[in-house]
Amino acid sequence: MANRKTTRIVALTNALAARRVLHLKDAAALLGVSEMTVRRDVADNPELFGYLGGHIVPVTDLEADAPYDLAREADSHAAAKRQACIHASRHIRPDETIFIDCGTTLEYLVDLISGNYPITAVCYSLNVADRLTRRPNVRIVMLGGVYHPSSASFLSHSGLETLDHLGINVAFLSAAGVDPDRGATCVHFHEVPVKQKVISLAREKYLVVDKSKIGRLKPAFFAPLTAFGAVITEDGEAALPALEAPTGQI
Repeated sequence: MANRKTTRIVALTNALAARRVLHLKDAAALLGVSEMTVRRDVADNPELFGYLGGHIVPVTDLEADAPYDLAREADSHAAAKRQACIHASRHIRPDETIFIDCGTTLEYLVDLISGNYPITAVCYSLNVADRLTRRPNVRIVMLGGVYHPSSASFLSHSGLETLDHLGINVAFLSAAGVDPDRGATCVHFHEVPVKQKVISLAREKYLVVDKSKIGRLKPAFFAPLTAFGAVITEDGEAALPALEAPTGQI
């Protein structure tokens, strides 16, 4: 058993050295084991591997920009995030173009796209793009550029220019902090240009967060709350002046 596990760890390390990023299901196929076994191997070797929204990466890639752990965040307030996305999904209409922001909250929105809806979905993160590929009748526009492992997202000038050529009906934005006075903020400054560009172009804009984000202030400001048609939480669409931090929230 120990020898088989050691062999898997070596094989996974070599595969990541060549590819940098490996999807969980591809890793399982490569190693000839279940996805659960791969998850255990990754969890048992935190000094070697990191896990980002369904993708395995070398831990050195995570440590390059470590304040925000996408894998940890994916498990945080999962039920509330999904409920917020259920409320947001009513703004998805057939034959329209939507933008889906990076992070872990809006992964759940992808799963709620009706299989009968032909839509175009614009994104710039691996975890969202991966889920979109499993949805029927969805045409995906992926904004490319330099890969940022901390949020599994991409950014480049050409990616921003691509947005100028798109007609976005509805944009779903995420945030790590939503302050009633200061507005919407995130952890990573590299996300700000994409968010701001989309907000300036989209016909409808919605900020989708779970209530744990209300009252928090993160370093990278990207929009006042007045930029959005609504802030959508697990409780539904919040009236912007009425936003309050949960009890005990700092």
